[in-house]
Amino acid sequence: MAAKPASPALIPPDQLAELNRRSNSAGWRRTISHAALIALSASVWLHTDLPLPLRLMALVLLGTGLAFCFCAMHECGHRTAFADRRLNDTVAWWAGVLSFYNADFYRRYHQWHHRYTHQPGLDPELEDPAPSTVPAYLLELSGVTWWIGKLRGHIRALLGNFSGCPYIPEEAAAQVTRSVRLQFGLYGLLLLASIPAGNGLLFWAWLLPLAVGQPLLRFVLLAEHGGCSFGDDGTRNTRTTLTLQPLRWLMWNMPFHAEHHLYASIPFHALPEAHRYVAPALQHLDQGYINVHRGLLRNLAALAA
Repeated sequence: MAAKPASPALIPPDQLAELNRRSNSAGWRRTISHAALIALSASVWLHTDLPLPLRLMALVLLGTGLAFCFCAMHECGHRTAFADRRLNDTVAWWAGVLSFYNADFYRRYHQWHHRYTHQPGLDPELEDPAPSTVPAYLLELSGVTWWIGKLRGHIRALLGNFSGCPYIPEEAAAQVTRSVRLQFGLYGLLLLASIPAGNGLLFWAWLLPLAVGQPLLRFVLLAEHGGCSFGDDGTRNTRTTLTLQPLRWLMWNMPFHAEHHLYASIPFHALPEAHRYVAPALQHLDQGYINVHRGLLRNLAALAA
């Protein structure tokens, strides 16, 4: 599933075996702390008696926590966040519900992304072309294109239509369809429950915050492969971004993205240690997301010239 590491191996076998150790306790600590962020920020945002500036700060935190459940789903989708496979699958599914992804679909989609990382015609992530103009870049950051793509994809999955999705084999199609239908059944129940109360809870507590949090998620995800080389060399087709620890925590260490692609068997909590071995070989190792986006904008300006 992972991209083939450069030869010779970047991490010695003994150290790799140690880094590959999975931990239920590490997975629980990150899951509970992430859930606590969502719960606490939601309680402040929905408390109408509190000062508006405080509530708006809580709205941003809530939206970020919900949107970045994508990172929890991603890590658990690799089945490395916990030592227990069932825990991985359960947390991944609920994280997908909160971030408007479906974990069972995404896991299979993402396997192909790892197998064919940044290879045109093979990597499913390249089916959505990277922004080639500044307006397209801003539209991507807004999350509008993501919402449209997610709605279209979910509708097709609800109908059991996976044409053009070679990563969903025929024997898995029924299970993925059931998973998506269960997820939308849950959304429907929550919507029905909020109507009698007349408080629009599903909108105020989930949809609006998720829309607020999407731009930051788009901002960091654009950096993972944007501006990197096309081809199968994992040291060149993926970027690691050095950033602040709170953002690394929120992203389940996804900023160490080249390390993750080279060694997808390494759980999220061991990626900082893997970075010590892998960093000297990386073509794209950037200091901060703002610097990455400055480079992306320079590339767009050069294309427009």
